[in-house]
Amino acid sequence: MKAKEFFKKLYSKIERYLPSRRRLIQVYSMLLFNANIKGFATGTIYQGPLKNMCTPGLNCYSCPGAALSCPLGALQNALIASDKTAPYFMVGIIILFGFLFGRWICGFLCPFGLIQDLLYKIKSPKVGKGRVTRAFSGLKYVFLLVFVIILPLMFAMQGSIIPAFCKYVCPAGTLGGAIGLLSHPNNTDLLTMLGGLFTWKFVVLVVVAITSIFTYRFFCRFICPLGALYSLFNKVSLIGITYDKKTCIDCGKCVSHCKMDIKHVGDRECISCGECIPVCPTKAISWKGGKIKIHANEIDTSIASNAIASEEKGVESND
Repeated sequence: MKAKEFFKKLYSKIERYLPSRRRLIQVYSMLLFNANIKGFATGTIYQGPLKNMCTPGLNCYSCPGAALSCPLGALQNALIASDKTAPYFMVGIIILFGFLFGRWICGFLCPFGLIQDLLYKIKSPKVGKGRVTRAFSGLKYVFLLVFVIILPLMFAMQGSIIPAFCKYVCPAGTLGGAIGLLSHPNNTDLLTMLGGLFTWKFVVLVVVAITSIFTYRFFCRFICPLGALYSLFNKVSLIGITYDKKTCIDCGKCVSHCKMDIKHVGDRECISCGECIPVCPTKAISWKGGKIKIHANEIDTSIASNAIASEEKGVESND
């Protein structure tokens, strides 16, 4: 019995350090989207037929390992070419991703989201969320409108092909594309071509990386236009987080526990990470699209029963 208890305790300690299912999905997604190992070996960009398809998450086209295109870059290029052909294909792909997954993509399938999650694990003082961060979370819609739609169309009318967000802002492109290519010995000649634009984008990357250590998913919450697009589908997506209004007792534990700027479970700021499921005392929160179990509900059923009972007593006393 002592040996059994020893191994049980040992396993419980080891289990704390094992990656969650969500983390494994994130890692597998990053490896799958950057499966072009030859690109890392040669320092070149894959331009085969698979590049006609897009990843659901943010993953730079120019990354040596990228096997698929980035939906944000492809959308900008489609808008630029809209004088010749309407961007039905790319708009349709993003709508399809949105209806299927919503911002579940941000929580599970985005490589740059994984990088931010890992940066936030670095021990440091953390910036909490509040009214200010909730207000600034609307900035990503400004980036979507200005850098993904308006500026590319303006450049296109002047005869220029410039995907503005990719060129002037995107830190994922700087990390995966620019630094990914420049770090290879075969591309040392590219170093002589660097100028003010690369310096600016490198500064953006550094700022995003540093702020992501102190602020949870800084880029996702305040800048990412792709997250802004997917957020429009959160309520109607097939996969994601939902809650039962009849079971919910409005205790606010899910909102306070969540690191994103949500007002309620499943709203536009929710990335459907599932971290709120274990803290719900009444088990009102669940996965849409089937019984997907990412986290076990660690709340004792007696607590849930007491919470419901106290709520009912409150209603009776009001009556």
